[in-house]
Amino acid sequence: MTLEAIDHVQLAMPAGEEERARGFYGAMLGLPETPKPAELAKRGGCWFENGAVRVHLGVEEPFRPARKAHIAFRVDDVGDLAGGRETAVSR
Repeated sequence: MTLEAIDHVQLAMPAGEEERARGFYGAMLGLPETPKPAELAKRGGCWFENGAVRVHLGVEEPFRPARKAHIAFRVDDVGDLAGGRETAVSR
């Protein structure tokens, strides 16, 4: 067996924060939202996928933010990303 790649990253989020997640992962980072399977959609959260970049957000109750855990995204133009921050996050 050879480990080939990371299929996706699962992150925890508080209940009811899907719109904020869409503003960041969808509007700001440009990751398209992918519908969750019906059985999983009942639990809340949202999935964002674009080729090999897949981020799944699941609701955790009670929510406890991880202090050091993170995803390090690589982008082709960080200046462009930073310039669009205010507009995308406020949506």
